[in-house]
Amino acid sequence: MYVSGVKPQSGSFEELAMPLFDQLYNFAHWLTRNRDEAEDLVQETYVKALKGFSSFQLGTNFRAWMYRILRNTFLTSRTGLKATMTVPLDSEEEEPEIALERETPETILIERSNSQLVHSAIDELPVHFREILLLCEVEEMSYQEIAETLSIPIGTVMSRLSRARKMLGGRLRQEFQKEQNHGLRVLEDTTRYVPRR
Repeated sequence: MYVSGVKPQSGSFEELAMPLFDQLYNFAHWLTRNRDEAEDLVQETYVKALKGFSSFQLGTNFRAWMYRILRNTFLTSRTGLKATMTVPLDSEEEEPEIALERETPETILIERSNSQLVHSAIDELPVHFREILLLCEVEEMSYQEIAETLSIPIGTVMSRLSRARKMLGGRLRQEFQKEQNHGLRVLEDTTRYVPRR
């Protein structure tokens, strides 16, 4: 564990990589939406990272390096290629939006009881929006770490995160509306058949 951002200057691969296993698996599971594929993805990530460990510069951000390997491995997999081919790349540069650090639709709703609805809404997001939300809100990475992990500028991180939050908020509103309408229909159906006296 790093104290106040200080990175260790030495360490074996096992010492650095094993504490990240659960986090990497969770991220892989969110990306693949499949337990077996997530396990394969993490295993492949560790194999690649071990092979490339000699090229890792001690003193730099090991966690971001591991996440980058996992993400790149996912993107070059069949599942990752399918996920990214179905979504046109957004042009983040057309209007920079500021993603403010405050309560957002997903942070408020994740704390509430209906987390299944939030999970399914996040699952439906395009992969480049899903991953940035997870890195920020679930893995609690800084913008700098996310930029390193995704190999994109911090401005793009902020813009993409803002768009992801808007998209998630819109999907959640639609889902809540559907649930409310369904609840009203059920209520109407049950009251319709109450015998009159």
